[in-house]
Amino acid sequence: MTGASINVGDGGIGARQAGFWRDLLSVAGRALRAIPREPEALVPALIIPIFFFVVNVGALADISSFAGVADFEAFQLPVAIVFAVTGISRASALVTDIQSGYFDRLLVSPVNRYSLLLGLMAADLVLVMALCVPVLVLGFILGVGFATGPLGVLAFLLLSGLWGLAFTGFPYAIALRTGNPAAVNSSFILFFPFAFLTTTFLPQEALTGWLATVADYNPVTYLLAGLRALISSGWVLADLLPAIGAVAL
Repeated sequence: MTGASINVGDGGIGARQAGFWRDLLSVAGRALRAIPREPEALVPALIIPIFFFVVNVGALADISSFAGVADFEAFQLPVAIVFAVTGISRASALVTDIQSGYFDRLLVSPVNRYSLLLGLMAADLVLVMALCVPVLVLGFILGVGFATGPLGVLAFLLLSGLWGLAFTGFPYAIALRTGNPAAVNSSFILFFPFAFLTTTFLPQEALTGWLATVADYNPVTYLLAGLRALISSGWVLADLLPAIGAVAL
């Protein structure tokens, strides 16, 4: 294998001089550089969770105490964060590359094939963690504090980012299977049952009937419990370990 570089399409990717990691960083870098050119994909991902956070806090904060929620801002912040990070991916860009033939040219180049997908997912992780920051700042402005301190904030960001990364598997699978941008864009619909059949508005002990049963099997329930523990309770392993398990699942 020579040390020459191969330039295919825009943002050429270096040939495998240093193997997998060099290729992964090249793919991730190309994906991140393309993000500022597509603000229409990012603005809704930021505006929607902030909108719901503000509306829910404004409309429900006064009655939340009846459900045993002392700090509704802290209770709702993880919900807004999960909305911000879920469904964000470069899968639509992958579809564009597939349709243009660029992806096929990459497959016959010296680029490590695993890095083609994992590089995009690495860019997604950076992106979703960045999207968390404005929502977190709004939470701080509204008075939310972390019982776990600055380290807890980092753990909160990482856990949220890993959840967002785990969910990107759905749009990427759809992209590779169909090559259809409409199908990829509609993949966020898969998240809606997870988002609302859980502890979005009420703590788990306040849920009743079939909703309580569904929430018990919903991974988002355990993710939200872990994120809320980092804010309100501290390093509670009984909440954090199931949250990590939900992400891994």
